[in-house]
Amino acid sequence: MEQLISQFAEKVAAGEVEIYNEFSLQHELGIYLRCAIQNKKIQFERNVSFFGLEKIKYVKREIDISVFSNAESPDAAIELKYPRNGQHPEQMFSFCKDVQFMEQLKSSGFKETYVVIFADDRLFYEGSQSGIYSFYRGGSDLSGVITKPTGKKDAEVVIMGSYPVRWHTVVGALKYTVIKAQ
Repeated sequence: MEQLISQFAEKVAAGEVEIYNEFSLQHELGIYLRCAIQNKKIQFERNVSFFGLEKIKYVKREIDISVFSNAESPDAAIELKYPRNGQHPEQMFSFCKDVQFMEQLKSSGFKETYVVIFADDRLFYEGSQSGIYSFYRGGSDLSGVITKPTGKKDAEVVIMGSYPVRWHTVVGALKYTVIKAQ
């Protein structure tokens, strides 16, 4: 799957595929995967209950892209982000929540789970490396208890694995990273 995502990014870099927000990313990547993966269903916004999972046990309910032959043995889940409106620490916290969700799905029987982030705002991958920024700007592996960095700071996510966030240049300021949940 990581190779397919890399090939998709190459298509974006070559101008063969245009992405401009999270919705376009979801649909263009889904179309690309449908063409590249034979004999599998590629579906959007599937509720975890479709796979026989109890919604209450998960930090999120809907899977951006699901890859499967049958609901009893799902192949992959992919969460996508393409932040467009700044809100850097809040969006980074949302990325963390997606990683926690993918870890939950992995432990519930999905063979592979991923968080894929495309960003053309340099502040997602460059700048200060303190606090939550350290995970996305090269300072620290994404791991452990992460507290919401703004507002009341009354929410937290727990990431069981340890994930380096490595950004790959697509074109210009556009970069992407793939986090494969353990």
